[in-house]
Amino acid sequence: PILYSYFRSSCSWRVRIALALKGIAYDVVPVNLLKDGGQQFSAEFKAANPMQQVPVLKIDGITLSQSLAIIHYLEDTRPNPRLLPQDPKKRAQVRMIADHIAAGIQPIQNLSILNKIGEKKMEWAQNCIASGFQALEQILQHTAGRYCVGDEVSMADLCLVPQVANAERYKVDMGPYPTITRINKALLELEAFKVSHPSRQPDTPAELRA
Repeated sequence: PILYSYFRSSCSWRVRIALALKGIAYDVVPVNLLKDGGQQFSAEFKAANPMQQVPVLKIDGITLSQSLAIIHYLEDTRPNPRLLPQDPKKRAQVRMIADHIAAGIQPIQNLSILNKIGEKKMEWAQNCIASGFQALEQILQHTAGRYCVGDEVSMADLCLVPQVANAERYKVDMGPYPTITRINKALLELEAFKVSHPSRQPDTPAELRA
């Protein structure tokens, strides 16, 4: 497998966590979203993903983009450990939380949007994340055990940790979100979340390395 990834991309991080949890070895092709005007806009990368976004995973003779679609494929083809619960209600909760982050928070505070906002990008990112986290905190109070849904790591957790990292990067006050903070701390103690961390990637700049 080959993963086209950017060390700081939260969507790429979700897939790196899934690959680590499932013990899938892969090669990384770094795609620097800032260098050369954005390497994702190159003709070579556009051939891999016409949306010009990371991550892209080449695996089993197919090329997949969109982090949740990639994770679903890994779940379908390599089901251990399970990232979607067997119980239909819990499975729906996992998908709800994953979509809440992947569709409702991350896209409106990602790099392409912030570049268009201009001077108020920090304020914009903070507002987007805070409004999403206010809802997410309430949801998690009904679904959480040790992690987002019960006591097993799920696709929801793969979305949560990178989004909290974004929040910290944009200096969001995490005080109002004790459940999010507690779950994030527990997840960051797990090896799969450590090895996939942005500070430990092949393309991480020296000054940001762990």
